[in-house]
Amino acid sequence: MKKFAAGLFLATGTIALAACGAGGDDTSSGTSEGGENTEEPKELVVGASNVPHALILEEAKPLLEEKGIELEIETYQDYVLPNEDLESEEIDANYFQHIPYLETQMADHGYDFVNAGGIHIEPIGIYSKKYDSLEDLPEGATILMSNSVADHGRILSMLESQGLIKLDEEVDKTAAEVKDIVENPKNLQFDADYEASFLPQLYNQEEGDAILINSNYAIDAGLNPLEDAIALEDSESPYVNVIAVRSGDEEKEEIKALVDVLRSEEIQDFIVEEWGGSVVPVDGE
Repeated sequence: MKKFAAGLFLATGTIALAACGAGGDDTSSGTSEGGENTEEPKELVVGASNVPHALILEEAKPLLEEKGIELEIETYQDYVLPNEDLESEEIDANYFQHIPYLETQMADHGYDFVNAGGIHIEPIGIYSKKYDSLEDLPEGATILMSNSVADHGRILSMLESQGLIKLDEEVDKTAAEVKDIVENPKNLQFDADYEASFLPQLYNQEEGDAILINSNYAIDAGLNPLEDAIALEDSESPYVNVIAVRSGDEEKEEIKALVDVLRSEEIQDFIVEEWGGSVVPVDGE
């Protein structure tokens, strides 16, 4: 088992599926002649990454059904389509992204979205087939990472917390880029030309000296962040994965019910038992 140098804390499938039509708010309700309630369940369509988001939603299905909500889950393997489909009303909500990414997407694309509630953290990890610790990384080591700029601040902040680099103090750490590195004692080389979902494959091919992989992709590829990572993001991370909805929809009963169920003790216990600390439930937004 490889040792890891950080705590147990933190943002996203295997097969992309096109999202189907969004669930509407209309319900047919009434009372039978015998006085029986004939209200039909509300349909709620939520887009999610395969692991862990879709699995968590599957666990929540029966709990939502008890509340008169029929949950339909659409899975995605990228970080772009879930927001595009939410904007076009193909889905009612999505559950795949952390807060800094959501904020960047809204700023870049003009999405009128809101965070309806935080659910869990997926700690990003540093993986290596060649070295057992960050201290073992050699001079000029090549670090492979996602081409998602929204992830760069998170990754660089983690490397700074491990003492490998130092970032410009004037820069917002969540928005930091490689150019904001002011100290790099080991002269680490950063290669950020890869789709996040492709990084586990590069790890298995022993590319680079170390690779930073989001936990959902690591888990989906059969990696155990707690055992296979040589370092994990610490508990101070702000990268909480949230339920995102169109502005105003956060007040809908079915959205509130979704967030309440995902924050319930039953679902939080499921997350802890299923992933043993590599996915961590949160209580607040």
